[in-house]
Amino acid sequence: MAKLTQEDLLNIFDELKKIISPYRKGNMHPRIDIQGKYDLWAEKEVEVEGRKMDAVYFCGLIIQSSYVGFYFMPVYARPEMKAELAPELVKCLKGKSCFHMKTADKEMMKHVKDAMKKGYDMYKKMGWY
Repeated sequence: MAKLTQEDLLNIFDELKKIISPYRKGNMHPRIDIQGKYDLWAEKEVEVEGRKMDAVYFCGLIIQSSYVGFYFMPVYARPEMKAELAPELVKCLKGKSCFHMKTADKEMMKHVKDAMKKGYDMYKKMGWY
């Protein structure tokens, strides 16, 4: 695969942001919304593993030198969720919650869209949204 250009990375970022942005509703708000960096937080007092928090990180994007980092906390909060995600998406997972996105093809974006819905539903079920 050829090295991604800045234009390629911006395109991937923009496509991912289009998928994530509709979840900006209710108490779900970005804390960072600039070119190349975007995130969403569930701004609600919750208790996570015995610790009170005023917000819970949901997801974020950041352009890196050779990929766009898609940070997706539902898969960190519930690691077994990986089994519910498309294998093609799971292959991009590096570490506990960061997916290295190197393409904006329709199939991969569909997998991200499905993951976002599952993660959002999980946050709702846990009372985090």
